[in-house]
Amino acid sequence: MIKKRIERTTSRTAEMTCVSRAASSLESNDYYHSDDSLAVKLLPGFVRVLIHVLLFRRFFIRVLAPTGVYEYVIARTKYIDTAFKKALIERFDQILLFGAGFDTRALRFHSEAQHTRIFELDAPLTQQAKIQQYRRRNLIVQSNVVFIAIDFDKEPLPHKLDTAGFSKDRRSLFILEGLLMYLDPDSVQSTFQTIHEYAGMGSRVVFDYIQASVLRHENTLYGESGLAKSVSKAGEQWRFGIDSREIAAFAAVHGLVVSDHKCAQELEATYFQDEQGRLVGRMNGTHCLVTAVRR
Repeated sequence: MIKKRIERTTSRTAEMTCVSRAASSLESNDYYHSDDSLAVKLLPGFVRVLIHVLLFRRFFIRVLAPTGVYEYVIARTKYIDTAFKKALIERFDQILLFGAGFDTRALRFHSEAQHTRIFELDAPLTQQAKIQQYRRRNLIVQSNVVFIAIDFDKEPLPHKLDTAGFSKDRRSLFILEGLLMYLDPDSVQSTFQTIHEYAGMGSRVVFDYIQASVLRHENTLYGESGLAKSVSKAGEQWRFGIDSREIAAFAAVHGLVVSDHKCAQELEATYFQDEQGRLVGRMNGTHCLVTAVRR
């Protein structure tokens, strides 16, 4: 059997997200600036040098990155940063990041996270690459951070969580960022079933998803065609989508109530609309973001 790319090397999409966050941290425009300055330190040496060059950043944003994806990553980073910090302020017991990639929130918000355990799940090779970069850059990982290596399609998630010390029925934040679209439908269902089993009342789940119309190749959304081709070229195929009209029903099946649901238009209005109501940036229309609560 041919191994998936993510089983043979680090995730290409995780790498591209890291580059996008690093570039955004160097932006002077407030609408495009986000706070993940640690992302720069996780880049390979030559990319870390180039990312400080404005012309390279513009080349990456306008040529290498699919249309509107840079803007989407910025919006998603800000959205989930807010959810992460809110959980820490409210002293949630646990935070679980699925497919954490090169996410740095555990380090960026470590001073606020003293009362919260943070668990990071990811494919073994991607996770190991991140840990190695932390060591090379002398970035200290606090004792409340736990790394869990997993193949979501092959290994039982509950066993992994139990072994790592993740507790049931605690108030927890579950983050599935840039993940669901790469899982097969059965893996999505089992993942949300596990969340339902482990989440205490008042827990929150934050996730993004792609519109199901993308998998049907309808090509009706801004930037859809170029992004689909880019994902396919990266060898990390999209396999799961949701019709936005069905999101409440999808959540309800898993004991969740949607408290916030933003697709491209709402995200643009939140993060890229100036005081005169003009859009200063347009994002790829394929993705939406959701916050849901365990009742």
